[in-house]
Amino acid sequence: MSEVPRIPLLIGGELVQSKTTEWRDVLNPATQEVVAKVPFATREELDKAVANAKEAYGKWRNTSQATRTRVMLNLQKLVRDNTAALAKSISLEHGKTLPDAEGEVGRGLEVIEHACAMASLQLGEYAENAATGIDVYTLIQPLGVCAGITAFNFPIMLPCFMFPMAISAGNTFILKPSEQDPSSSLMLAQLALEAGLPPGVLNVVHGGPDMANGICDHPDIKAVSFIGSTHVGTQIYQRASQAGKRCQAMMGAKNHCVILPDADRDVALNQLVGAAFGAAGQRCMATSVAVMVGAAKDWLPDFVERAKKLKVNVGSDRGADLGPLVSPNARTRVEGLIQKGVDEGAELLLDGRDLSVKGYEKGNFVGPTVFSGVKAGMSIYQEEIFGPVLCVVCVDTLEEAVAFINANPNGNGVAVFTQDGGAARYFQHNIDVGQIGINIPIPVPVAWFSFTGSRASKLGDLGPNGKQAVHFWTQTKTVTARWSAHAKEVNTTISMK
Repeated sequence: MSEVPRIPLLIGGELVQSKTTEWRDVLNPATQEVVAKVPFATREELDKAVANAKEAYGKWRNTSQATRTRVMLNLQKLVRDNTAALAKSISLEHGKTLPDAEGEVGRGLEVIEHACAMASLQLGEYAENAATGIDVYTLIQPLGVCAGITAFNFPIMLPCFMFPMAISAGNTFILKPSEQDPSSSLMLAQLALEAGLPPGVLNVVHGGPDMANGICDHPDIKAVSFIGSTHVGTQIYQRASQAGKRCQAMMGAKNHCVILPDADRDVALNQLVGAAFGAAGQRCMATSVAVMVGAAKDWLPDFVERAKKLKVNVGSDRGADLGPLVSPNARTRVEGLIQKGVDEGAELLLDGRDLSVKGYEKGNFVGPTVFSGVKAGMSIYQEEIFGPVLCVVCVDTLEEAVAFINANPNGNGVAVFTQDGGAARYFQHNIDVGQIGINIPIPVPVAWFSFTGSRASKLGDLGPNGKQAVHFWTQTKTVTARWSAHAKEVNTTISMK
């Protein structure tokens, strides 16, 4: 048997093996096979990565915007050309299906393409003669060494939500990917080097909570972006903020989909199936609650039959609709919450537990699961399940649906299916959620719009992508200037006379 590969760090443009004594197994979630070992890097290795990034910053921030843009143009081509390899790595360590993984690469690619426009996005403002003889203008400048800490569920897309915009704006970057599936994130960083990124501009360190805390505490890191769970995100935000850093934390969710009885039935149900169970429910924008309004509740048996037809298998099977959960612990947690739902009185219409996939009996598989009769106080409604579990709530009116959703503390995403423009307008005006889909179940906007989750789903006032990302990764300096060259010339002439 060949030796299991040890995943390196990326420091100063070089792949280096960690000197740590602590290594974590990276597992194939369909088989439990150890496919790699990831280091929990030392504090000295983090310090070295930051020192390299700090040294590289002095030159990178003064590199022309045209040069930085060319690197991003090269990177988008390399990512497109290597989509299959990136997707294969995602599927192997995360478990999601290859088509889903390829879609993830595509969404990350959107951000890289948007970063190619940084030269125009980073323009300041200018006012000539704001006061007599005085000009006022702004400079949009990078912050310095920045960092990103990402969750396991999108090992390509989430890093793309961070470093392309940050380095395009002139910053240097430290990336800490999830220790559960780090290989594709490292591969992405290597492609950035191949695209022409100078050594030290982008560095990759691996580890767990100690590494995350080290990033938050390091005095030379100016900004930290985090995407992951509410529990961890709250700690990251508080710790980084107390250390004087700029921080954004995109966290947990409980996303609702409202279905009105006038909606296109087939479209609504098919879209809901994909939104609830795609990626085995392991995405912060998954639809985990369906709110059926009025007669739409009669569509529930049809929905369950559609969910039963989904194919669960290893991610490399292109015919599979969903693959395994990322780890045995994830499977245990999801199945435990399903049992809580039963114990607390919800009606289990479809049970995805005890699922065995032929040839992959050790896999972390949970099939589509549907509860009806869900109440606001139940654990399956209060907690983010992060598995292929849909909670169904029935109400009589759209107004009740809006009030029910607004009472939930999270505000990541929400959707409504209707053919009534007035109902849709009422919904978007009155719902207190940051991202809204109208006849679209997962309202993640295109990359040139910002990711605008709200309330308990977000800490910090600026989100990833779009204009907000430009503001997050830069600082604005305002210059008020008076030049008296003409007056000096006149005074010289007078004195000579």
